[in-house]
Amino acid sequence: MSSTTDRQFVQPVSRLARILPYAILFCGVMVAAAASIMIRFAQDVGLPSTTIAAGRLGLAALILLPIAWIRAGSELRQLSRRDVALGIGSGVFLALHFAAWISSLAYTSVASSVALVSTNPLWVAILSALLLRERLSRPTLMGVALTIGGSLLIAISDGSGSGGDNALLGNGLALLGALGGSVYFLVGRSLRRHVSVLAYIWLVYTSAAIALLLTALALGGTANPGEVFGGYPPLAYLLLLGLALGPQLLGHTAFNWSLRYLSATFVTIALLGEPIGSAFLALLFFGEWFAPLQFGGFVLLLLGIAVAARGEQNRG
Repeated sequence: MSSTTDRQFVQPVSRLARILPYAILFCGVMVAAAASIMIRFAQDVGLPSTTIAAGRLGLAALILLPIAWIRAGSELRQLSRRDVALGIGSGVFLALHFAAWISSLAYTSVASSVALVSTNPLWVAILSALLLRERLSRPTLMGVALTIGGSLLIAISDGSGSGGDNALLGNGLALLGALGGSVYFLVGRSLRRHVSVLAYIWLVYTSAAIALLLTALALGGTANPGEVFGGYPPLAYLLLLGLALGPQLLGHTAFNWSLRYLSATFVTIALLGEPIGSAFLALLFFGEWFAPLQFGGFVLLLLGIAVAARGEQNRG
């Protein structure tokens, strides 16, 4: 009798265990998709793009500080100078990624911005071939071609005035953000092989936050951080906190956690739900409809990323 009861109890639990990684990954993608919407709202209440980026990374680093100190403090203190330099360098390129991408949202549509900044897996493959002499697989080359075609369609569509106030500038900034994110990944790749995730992300987030704060101070012509972050309505600070807790910490943590239970190929392709979710939310909140060419470019671009990601994973 008890064995029957045990089986009845175990079966739902095992089903839940199988479903849980997919559910957490889905929640992570949806939280990440909301980032562009929150950033656009923050820009609408007057926050400059570099201030948004600095606040997002700075708050995330501060929230992680006590956890990192308790669980990875000794590891951080024992890092070599080379490891610290790599962590700081990785953080600087992460700062470039966020500064450029967040700025792009002030000029182009959410769909175009998020789709273009999501091309970083392709830039990682291209930079690896150029700098590390790694050969590109045939699916990667096919993905690059599809992505270039999709990007051109988006540029043509946005150049006709359907994408935003200065869509070409915004699209260029989004691509610069993708490049910054790709170099951030490559610089930190060797460090992540022997440094824990917690120690790594705290070092990188802190370095990125400092770089962004210095940039915001320089652009504001002041040496006082209070002038950079002060004088905004309460909603601005709630949005910054939401960006730090949601997309930055919960979203990325969900991605990293799901990799323990799901294939990297599945997770990479699932992340394409972020630009799709962002596009839907932009339609809902801002009434941003796709132009026909823009929609075609969006589909080609996402298809290119999926093909390239699958090819690189199969090669690995």
